[in-house]
Amino acid sequence: MSTLPVIAAVDGSPDSDRALRWAAGEAGRRGVPLEVVHIWPYVTKMQPVTPDAVVPVSVPTENEDPVLNAARQLLESLPDGPPELRRRTIGGDPGHDLPELGAQAALLVLGSRGRGGFASLLLGSNGLACAARAASPVVVVPRPADETDEAAEERAEGAGGDGRPYGRIALGLAPSPEANAATGYAFEAAARSGAVLQVVSGYPEPVTLASAYEFVLPYERETAEFAASLKHEVSAHLAPHRERHPEVEVEVRVEPGDAAGQLVDASQAADLVVVARRRRRLTIGHHLGSVAHAVLLHSACPVAVVPDSD
Repeated sequence: MSTLPVIAAVDGSPDSDRALRWAAGEAGRRGVPLEVVHIWPYVTKMQPVTPDAVVPVSVPTENEDPVLNAARQLLESLPDGPPELRRRTIGGDPGHDLPELGAQAALLVLGSRGRGGFASLLLGSNGLACAARAASPVVVVPRPADETDEAAEERAEGAGGDGRPYGRIALGLAPSPEANAATGYAFEAAARSGAVLQVVSGYPEPVTLASAYEFVLPYERETAEFAASLKHEVSAHLAPHRERHPEVEVEVRVEPGDAAGQLVDASQAADLVVVARRRRRLTIGHHLGSVAHAVLLHSACPVAVVPDSD
């Protein structure tokens, strides 16, 4: 098991406070340090003598940073904290520097929206950048739908400080060797917390066009054969993970329909949803796969996005 810290990115917003509570609980379960990081934006000011010149405003120390001081006070109010707390202020651009923290972490945790997000924003740009680019797994903690900040804080505190009341983890699985990292992460998370692991695998119903002018008809026989084949692949993929974690109770759900929609539905009664990153391999930039992107946008519980295995 990794001894790297759980890194929580904070900015003083209610969403980052929610993520900080979750990260503290996870660091405690793993028995690793919690490192709280605040990216201090690269702010500039004009020099009076040369209007075209700019100089950076100095970055405060950890003890001078008001965001980190507020985070420390929040952690001190929790009944159970991490075994070790570290704090760090970094000057730079959050969209660029936050994903880079993944190389130093066992897990990178942040809220779905920060101070820069507007009220109707489902997922902030920093969360999307980290999920797409970070070297470590990334957990994005959402704001509960139609819930005030005060009510969300009370809910989190009532669930042990990190919002895990259900005892269930959902794993979105498209069986392949590249999915082993996400599957392993889900099993380890379930083993640490004693949660039931629900494996969700969706598939489209096969259809055949009789002609250009007739109805599109699903064929029950083809659907049954396809489902049986997928169930066999899922079972074979899970077998070594089950062998490593016999203590984890596993429920497998292989059903026709949109995989992202099924995972979003499962998130309503889950403590965590785990998905593989499944990057689309474009020549420019980093882009999440469609399932991971949709689940990040609409999940009712925290989402762990795990980089594909090599």
